[in-house]
Amino acid sequence: MFLFKAQRYEAVKWVMVFAIGVCTGLVGLFVDFFVRLFTQLKFRVVQSSVEECTEKGCLALSLLELLGFNLTFVFLASLLVLIQPVAAGSGIPEIKCYLNGVKVPGVVRLRTVVCKAMGVLFSVAGGLFVGKEGPMIHSGAVVGAGLPQFQSISLRKIQFNFPYFRSDRDKRDFVSAGAAAGVAAAFGAPIGGTLFSLEEGSSFWNQGLTWKVVSNDSELTVPIFFLLFFFLLPQLFCSMAATFTLNFFRSGIQFGSWGSFQLPGLLNFGEFKCSESDKKCHLWTAVDLGFFILMGIVGGLLGATFNCLNKRLAKYRMRNVHPKPKLVRVLESLLVSLTTTVVVFVASMVLGECRQMSSTSHSGNDTLSLQGMSEDVNSSIKTFFCPNETYNDMATLFFNPQESAILQLFHQDGTFSPVTLSLFFLLYFLLSCWTYGISVPSGLFVPSLLCGAAFGRLVANLLKSYIGLDHIYSGTFALIGAAAFLGGVVRMTISLTVILIESTNEITYGLPIMITLMVAKWTGDFFNKGIYDIHVNLRGVPLLEWETEVEMDKLRASDIMEPNLTYVYPHTRIQSLVSILRTTVHHAFPVVTENRGNEREFMKGNQLISNNIKFKKSSILTRAGEQRKRSQSMKSYPSSELRNMCDEHIATEEPPEKEDLLQQMLERRYTPYPNLYPDQSPSEEWTMEERFRPLTFHGLILRSQLVTLLVRGVCYSESQSSASQPRLSHAEMSEDYPRYPDIHDLDLTLLNPRMIVDVTPYMNPSPFAVSPNTHVSQVFNLFRTMGLRHLPVVNAVGEIVGIITRHNLTHEFLQARLRQHYQTI
Repeated sequence: MFLFKAQRYEAVKWVMVFAIGVCTGLVGLFVDFFVRLFTQLKFRVVQSSVEECTEKGCLALSLLELLGFNLTFVFLASLLVLIQPVAAGSGIPEIKCYLNGVKVPGVVRLRTVVCKAMGVLFSVAGGLFVGKEGPMIHSGAVVGAGLPQFQSISLRKIQFNFPYFRSDRDKRDFVSAGAAAGVAAAFGAPIGGTLFSLEEGSSFWNQGLTWKVVSNDSELTVPIFFLLFFFLLPQLFCSMAATFTLNFFRSGIQFGSWGSFQLPGLLNFGEFKCSESDKKCHLWTAVDLGFFILMGIVGGLLGATFNCLNKRLAKYRMRNVHPKPKLVRVLESLLVSLTTTVVVFVASMVLGECRQMSSTSHSGNDTLSLQGMSEDVNSSIKTFFCPNETYNDMATLFFNPQESAILQLFHQDGTFSPVTLSLFFLLYFLLSCWTYGISVPSGLFVPSLLCGAAFGRLVANLLKSYIGLDHIYSGTFALIGAAAFLGGVVRMTISLTVILIESTNEITYGLPIMITLMVAKWTGDFFNKGIYDIHVNLRGVPLLEWETEVEMDKLRASDIMEPNLTYVYPHTRIQSLVSILRTTVHHAFPVVTENRGNEREFMKGNQLISNNIKFKKSSILTRAGEQRKRSQSMKSYPSSELRNMCDEHIATEEPPEKEDLLQQMLERRYTPYPNLYPDQSPSEEWTMEERFRPLTFHGLILRSQLVTLLVRGVCYSESQSSASQPRLSHAEMSEDYPRYPDIHDLDLTLLNPRMIVDVTPYMNPSPFAVSPNTHVSQVFNLFRTMGLRHLPVVNAVGEIVGIITRHNLTHEFLQARLRQHYQTI
């Protein structure tokens, strides 16, 4: 029966993973369809107006039309963020925190994914320098969190009795699969999406070790990654489902060839190949690796500069924009949109150069088609503000969707002026830095790729023009520039390498991309953190890094723990539980008993104290007591020799006075400490020893469990035995997951404050615990690998002396405690 349930559980899990992938692909299809629809409508109207007004001299009217479209779209995107504020930005920092073990309120709600998906299509169509790929990761994670629950706060009336996946661990696994599906749908990279969920969300894998294995030992790479993907099969399967769902529908809608699978992701880099007529051209050579390393260094410096400027802007917004009315955030978004639109229009009209078209590429009055690529992913060269047979290189980059502009820089045979590329890079760098962080859904991947591609194309032009390297392929340098800048901004390595390889469909780019990303990350890390980690730190989220610094091992668990505990007893009155829950915000409480010198006297006078003392005595494990149990079990063995040996062993082990030796030891050791009742409140006259008296640790119980027990009336009266208390099954305890009742919503009139709750059947009697002398690095690794939120610190005799939470392991907290440690030496 148990095997059948396990198999059914596994089958349902795979079905849900597939459904998450399909739904994520459909969300991507929805966003892509309407972005293309609104963008084509806007550019069609503006292009027609520009062509007419160039001759009539009414370009101001064209600018007003472009402003009308962009401001309207951005205004709608800002309104959606007002409805759900957590929908702003890319969502990757929030999902990274969630997968790291930190719960961010509202980050995986249905309302969030609706506002995110609709808001990002308006912000992209509104001409802001943002991408839709980052929000796709957030959207996939929300789908992964909500779909297996079959319920939503926004749709309270729609509920299904679905008993599976009612734990944080299952939910985190599905969120990880959804995030991987979002990456796969965005870039057409299912393996890269799987590695993204591993690199950004997994706690059991060492990132530095992975890079060493990949870079140094090719014999170990294959088996290690085989084992890795064996454990990540659900994420990979979900990513595949999302990729092929999006590919199937996009290919059918755009080409009418259903089932052809021609468009694997929202962003496709096209095919990189040299012209057949150019015999000197190579995609890349060993000589080019030196230039790629230099580009990685520059990309890391540019990324660090981008992150520094954006951090200052974020701090300014937190001080001067966010405290003000929400309308100010909308006005800021409109201001950014207004500035971006004016800069794009004026730069294209004034700074662009009119360059000659090649006759073989001409395909109309105002467009130039790239050979060998389909029309829908083709970049169009714009002739804005230029005479016939010429095109405007600046307008070609600005008056196209960002994906088309990237393809132009990767594959366009025509040249871009070095001055144009420099000005485009500078303007795009500043405006995208200003844009990221405003109150609209926005991604950073595509703007970083476009900015870096312009940088790489500029390097290729300079090498060709001034050094005379005719063998280089400009598309390769544009790709490496994109990787260098993106790596310098986000500091992702493993997953980003695979994503770019899958997007280019060119495995030979693996080595240069890997080297470039590693150099860019090392260079950027010398100055600051990645953009997502910066925003996580600004929000004060206790995100755990991969490992602690070496000098932190000078600290022990006792140096960073919180000794002032809020705890409950195995048998506690409802009055005490309600008071604790309403006056604290802790998510877990130690279950303890006090060590008393004259417990026998207390057991005679108070039933509550008697129950607690009995529980403590029954739960204390001693070698003598364990041997008695084994001897008793051996007495039932049929061998007479074993029975005689047990009888002799018991006779020698049992003390003649029939007293508990451990109890005698405890009485002698704790005589100086006061004897306090559980209901007795602390007094200002207590000494430090009285306030922090010894407490025997028995387990941990969660806030949600205590509230559930109170709501369901699980208790017994003082005149009854604890056995009369009702018992709840695991399904009943997790029925309200993930939104348990709040203690402040509890109707106290339905509860008798003198009733007693026995929490022992529901607590975790064997949580992870450490000694006070444990090194901080061991504590950190235990938190990181096991996904803990609370870690009791227990001494050698079973007394809890403190508790460690994620807050106690943040870099800032450890630095402060390390300074205190040096001062006390």
